[in-house]
Amino acid sequence: MLSPGELSEYIKAKALETGFDACGIVRAEPLEEERSRLLTWLMEGYHAGMDYMARNTEKRLDPARLVPGARSIIVVLLNYYPGDDIYDKGDDIPRISRYAPGRDYHKVIKKKLNGLLTWINEELTPAKGRAFVDSAPVLERAWAVRAGLGWTGKNSLLVTKKGSWFFLGELILDLELAYDEDEVKDHCGSCTRCVEACPTQAILPNRTVDAGRCISYWTIEYKGKDFPAEAPEDLNGWVFGCDICQEVCPWNRKAPLHQVPDFLPDERRLSLTRDDWEKMTEEEFKDLFAGTPVMRTGLERMKRNVER
Repeated sequence: MLSPGELSEYIKAKALETGFDACGIVRAEPLEEERSRLLTWLMEGYHAGMDYMARNTEKRLDPARLVPGARSIIVVLLNYYPGDDIYDKGDDIPRISRYAPGRDYHKVIKKKLNGLLTWINEELTPAKGRAFVDSAPVLERAWAVRAGLGWTGKNSLLVTKKGSWFFLGELILDLELAYDEDEVKDHCGSCTRCVEACPTQAILPNRTVDAGRCISYWTIEYKGKDFPAEAPEDLNGWVFGCDICQEVCPWNRKAPLHQVPDFLPDERRLSLTRDDWEKMTEEEFKDLFAGTPVMRTGLERMKRNVER
């Protein structure tokens, strides 16, 4: 019978073999330190129209409410940085965030995590658990920080010494493991480049983002047919998401390129002019973007963004 320490070593090695770039393991316990921060963020209305963020608060703070008997959380990172060359297309090409032109990361990461869970059961020990990727009520960044995988940047994203172009995923298990207890020191220092570069001043003090000012919120989350008066007048060329705060981060200067074939974009998706978007039909949109995160916004709202 393997010890918790041995199990953790095998699991971490398998996670890297599976294709993840980093893996940490933490005890599944209530996030008491994050409770007041989350409640304050919601009370201030910084979640804007994302009403789902105000639901399932206790599930976000206590993993045992998501997986009964939860004892451990395996946290993984997967690099998605495609480089900048493919984005140098000129001012007439509306910009799509770097994470979105390839295959939907939810499917890619969840498949890898479910494969890891199957391997644990078949090769190591019986375990019950669930894989989570972004869309469930899990405070992913908090767990990643606890696992020693990075620190919270001033733009509220997880930052590592290899940059911030990472997806996060979790396996919450009813299995006792050995835990990473050394959190990474904050290496942002006095740098405020992300704060200063944000064209809508969405990045507030204390590593807080006001979604109501954020270009990513308005181009992805906002579901209205037309933009209201409080929306930014200028989306700075972005039509799905926004990468500005990551583009200026010094830790991203030498970010490694991803090694995930699924994230390689169809070149056509990155060469669409405003005229192409305006003339696009639903059939053409589905042909181009099926299986990508862009499908979440839909053609009607993408055209709304382009017109802005």
